[in-house]
Amino acid sequence: MMKLMEGKMMSSKNLPPGFRFHPTDEELIMHYLKNQAMSRPCPVSIIPEIDIYKFDPWELPDKTEFGDKEWYFFSPRDRKYPNGIRPNRATVSGYWKATGTDKAIYSGAKYVGIKKALVFYKGRPPKGLKTDWIMHEYRLTESRHQPVKQRGSMRLDDWVLCRIYKKRHAVRAEERSEDSSSPSEVQLGMGAGIGNEIGSDIDHQEEQKLKFPRAHSLTYLLDLDYLGPIAHLLNDDTSSYNSSLEFQMNVSNNSGFDPNLGPFSSCPSVGSGYYGNPSYK
Repeated sequence: MMKLMEGKMMSSKNLPPGFRFHPTDEELIMHYLKNQAMSRPCPVSIIPEIDIYKFDPWELPDKTEFGDKEWYFFSPRDRKYPNGIRPNRATVSGYWKATGTDKAIYSGAKYVGIKKALVFYKGRPPKGLKTDWIMHEYRLTESRHQPVKQRGSMRLDDWVLCRIYKKRHAVRAEERSEDSSSPSEVQLGMGAGIGNEIGSDIDHQEEQKLKFPRAHSLTYLLDLDYLGPIAHLLNDDTSSYNSSLEFQMNVSNNSGFDPNLGPFSSCPSVGSGYYGNPSYK
């Protein structure tokens, strides 16, 4: 068996560049396990023959040349008891335990194989310690593909195809949330809040400056526009407003001034009438 395995491993060096081995369940049954059981060559000779139950799963990657994150093996299965059909799944320091339900493999409408999932436990049952090592075991369903078993033999199946890999744990949601909420982001959020408060205060002050004095009508403000920009009256500063009133009173005392119509000298003649009022000439 070792010579055959070495020959298969040496042939994997002749694979073309970029070669990847990702067969489907049907392809593993129809093109690899079926050919192996009938002593026919496989499409590519990259799957070694080894009794996986004589090794622990972390030792198996070193037994094949091909494979990075998952490894394939042709392995025999022995009986657990001489007259039983249960397979012996014990290894050097643990055992493989079936999990879930078996999956039927079809080629078209034809039922051709079975896929079983197993998990490796350290120790001895029933107090074994569960590990992250997983195995998918493929076996044929047609008995004519299996050689005739000798009486008294512990061999259950001459060949099954095993895919072995180590499960990767997903990062917990709590760890992801803690990593995402870094102190710099918290400080940035606080700074943005303070900036928003300051901006709202500035906007409020600008709104206050743009408010019209409610004590005067728009007509009155237009009549006083010649005294200066109307913006002086829109300001909350009462000093500018008072100065405008003082100027108004001085003009009225010195040259004759009507607060509603302006200086007398600026009024039109009787024919045209200021605002329709013929009282001034």
